[in-house]
Amino acid sequence: MGTFTDKVAVITGAASGIGFALSQELCRRGARVIMSDIQEDLLEKAAAGLNSQGFDVRTLPLDVTDDQAFKAMIDRAISEKGRLDYIFNNAGIAVGGEVQDCEVEDWRKVLEVNLFGVIHGTVHAYKAMLKQGFGHIVNIASIEGLTPFPCTVSYVTSKYGVVGLTNGLRVEASSLGIDVSVVCPGFIQTSIFETSKVVNIDRQNLLKNLPMNFSISAEECARRICNGVEKKKAFIVVTGFAKVLWAIGRISPSLLIWLVGRDYAKTRKDVRLQSA
Repeated sequence: MGTFTDKVAVITGAASGIGFALSQELCRRGARVIMSDIQEDLLEKAAAGLNSQGFDVRTLPLDVTDDQAFKAMIDRAISEKGRLDYIFNNAGIAVGGEVQDCEVEDWRKVLEVNLFGVIHGTVHAYKAMLKQGFGHIVNIASIEGLTPFPCTVSYVTSKYGVVGLTNGLRVEASSLGIDVSVVCPGFIQTSIFETSKVVNIDRQNLLKNLPMNFSISAEECARRICNGVEKKKAFIVVTGFAKVLWAIGRISPSLLIWLVGRDYAKTRKDVRLQSA
């Protein structure tokens, strides 16, 4: 009997990308999965695909920026399933563009989803898990929560926040029976690069300059995440490339900033449009 067998797992941002891959992997490992996403039609289609494979998946549409809606979703999940073993706070968006070109509203949208969405899920799941005496919170950050990347500074800010939130909570929760993990994937093959808003950026040139030769599929990413969660790891850094950047950053943060800056200096003229 595996770690996830018959366990109840809620996944946000589950209609596509890493969220869908996590839903699929957890189903395969025997979990009772509740998929959540703001894109209701896509969510139902994704769930139907899993149900057609013989899995029993429940869907609960959700806008993670709505605090009370998130609480209601958690309460409903527990009411229907009787418990909450795992929550994977995965929903996220990005805006590409240099700080000088982006508006405050761009920042607000990213922080509302990527940081406050995770805060909402963490707070309500944590309180519910404390009442039942067990549970595991898994917050999906990014290598950009450990490494300063240009052209996505609002995203970097949100993911650094998720890393800090998760690490701080882990200290509080460790003696109370609740496990907490943060996941920092490197480059993963999802549609976020093609669908995210960009400001004064040549999307195609940006995509050409991303190190996607170091990327892995969303399915492989989900497998590695679940393996890390099984081991109750505090940090789950996914892809070798991400682990190298993380190591450099721990040894010499200044060196990492210099390396990233040097790389961006080579591509800036190709990536950033000359006029806003």
